[in-house]
Amino acid sequence: MKKMYLSDSDKIIGGVCGGVAEYFEIDSTLIRLITVVGTVFTGFFAGIIIYIVAMVIVPKKTFF
Repeated sequence: MKKMYLSDSDKIIGGVCGGVAEYFEIDSTLIRLITVVGTVFTGFFAGIIIYIVAMVIVPKKTFF
């Protein structure tokens, strides 16, 4: 079963967009653009809160 993790190698702030891109196997730039456009159109506060919640909820990848 495939799981989503925060990206350690492809991150700018918290690794959420990089992790989503790795999970769906698409370019992280596309995910970042979708995130920015979605945040602008839905109000900055909601998008920022959702990103912060995702940083807290999505686990970091461990190598054990």
